[in-house]
Amino acid sequence: MKDLHLILKKENYKKIKFKISKTQHLLIKAKINGILGNFILDTGASNSCIGFESIDLFLLNAENSKTRASGAGATGMLTQMATQNKLQLGNWKDNEFDLVIFDLSHVNEALMQHKAKPVHGIIGADVLMKGKAIVDYYNHYLYLLK
Repeated sequence: MKDLHLILKKENYKKIKFKISKTQHLLIKAKINGILGNFILDTGASNSCIGFESIDLFLLNAENSKTRASGAGATGMLTQMATQNKLQLGNWKDNEFDLVIFDLSHVNEALMQHKAKPVHGIIGADVLMKGKAIVDYYNHYLYLLK
């Protein structure tokens, strides 16, 4: 649909480019607290998250959490939370962004086994729902409502 971009622009959607990795993951760049990182765009992930090793990089104030995380290939993982962060995807911004922090090493090991680059974290459905997301898989664009 050629007119999708024009229609969504009129509705105040922001267009953000993503790439497809060798592993068929959607890869997107995002800034957290002004620091650029590489993320998987995951419509099946309930929350956005980063790995423990990225706490300092993104200037996070991590607090312990009783919540356990689970995902592809892992369950019952210890987590931390970081609240009140700034997220930017392209020109779209959220200045009250919460992140789940947990061990992403299993994700990055799987990516590297397929000669794909590791990621800092995952952008999940929390962001997609807040931004009333539309994913244009064919043209590799994510649209988020301002």
